[in-house]
Amino acid sequence: MKFPLFTQVVLTEDIPALNLKKGSIGTIVEYYPMPETQEDGYSLEGLVPLDTVEVSASQIAMIAPISSTAKPTN
Repeated sequence: MKFPLFTQVVLTEDIPALNLKKGSIGTIVEYYPMPETQEDGYSLEGLVPLDTVEVSASQIAMIAPISSTAKPTN
């Protein structure tokens, strides 16, 4: 499993069929190992109201954590 369950990820490409844009953020709620295709799948919540979206591993990326050394701007 490349991405842990219940972590937030960002779409790396548009999904026109669902009107989803690159940069949209969702939460991983299910993992689908796909050894025959060599690319695992995931279900995401938070992209479409009251539904999940199935994506392949190449369509998502981890959200970079905010650096604790960053200074607030005023």
